[in-house]
Amino acid sequence: MKQLTLKKAVTFVLMLLITAVAFAQSEKTMMVGGAAMYPSKNIIENAVNSKDHTTLVAAVKAAGLVETLQGAGPFTVFAPTNQAFNKLPAGTVETLLKPENKDNLTTVLTYHVVAGKISSSALMGMIRKNGGTFKAKTVQGGELTFTMNGKNIVIKDEKGGMSRVTIKDVNQSNGVIHVVNTVLLPK
Repeated sequence: MKQLTLKKAVTFVLMLLITAVAFAQSEKTMMVGGAAMYPSKNIIENAVNSKDHTTLVAAVKAAGLVETLQGAGPFTVFAPTNQAFNKLPAGTVETLLKPENKDNLTTVLTYHVVAGKISSSALMGMIRKNGGTFKAKTVQGGELTFTMNGKNIVIKDEKGGMSRVTIKDVNQSNGVIHVVNTVLLPK
């Protein structure tokens, strides 16, 4: 009888291990900023762990957008790195983070978000389908223009600035993040 119970216990433990391994493999995490990005977590839960996105996270908090980006979405976020923010003129980030500039900060941040979940392959398909250029309306209300440069997705903002997707298809429970190397600016 003890042998039967031991066999059941071993079988149960093996089943748990197999289930855990299968779940870990199904997560298909990506590394961004030295941290694993889990598809089962939302945009904020993942972004706060990326050492390359501390400025973006601080800006999202200052703009009061945390709750929104934790919501159901889905959202496609073009997430500028700390280096992208460093390209802005000196003092720009500090000025935007001031409470009295919350509206301007919100405008800039929501210009980086498109409603829906758009994978890089879908985006490239829309670029090809539209003769090499695709325009998407942002949550802020402006437009981003997408093109290809070789295998790279390039984004042009309304001020003529150019950004490149450096890490694509970082899937989230409420959308997808594409990391970009330049802050996008609306009119």
